[in-house]
Amino acid sequence: MTAINPLDKVLYTGRTHTTGGRNGEARSADGRLDIKLSPPGSAGQGTNPEQLFAAGWSACFIGAMGRAAAAQKVSLPAGVAVDAEVDLGTAGEAFFLQARLNVLLPGLDSATARAIVDAAHQLCPYSKATRGNIDVEINLV
Repeated sequence: MTAINPLDKVLYTGRTHTTGGRNGEARSADGRLDIKLSPPGSAGQGTNPEQLFAAGWSACFIGAMGRAAAAQKVSLPAGVAVDAEVDLGTAGEAFFLQARLNVLLPGLDSATARAIVDAAHQLCPYSKATRGNIDVEINLV
């Protein structure tokens, strides 16, 4: 495996074991994640990969906004939130994702909020992983 951006240091490795695909289960090696999976839009009781990806990306993005705000000597407001929307769709016979991150930074002026969001999008590992691979919108709400 040739890494595009080889790591100098591994900070954490998430390990999961998944069976059954979209109709299965996923468990983390440390036992902290133990979930049922169901296809999107089905009557199943579990979550789906798109929801998991949205949750992970939005949590990471808030952390990246914290770093970006600190670098700009700005405090993030108490009500910071990210509503992530990850679409699963098709183009022809192929499956694709697209996403929107709807960012709430209450009390910050729009220029400061935009600067933080733009910097976070450059810092966030999920944003880096998706850049150039799927359509992404970052919206201030």
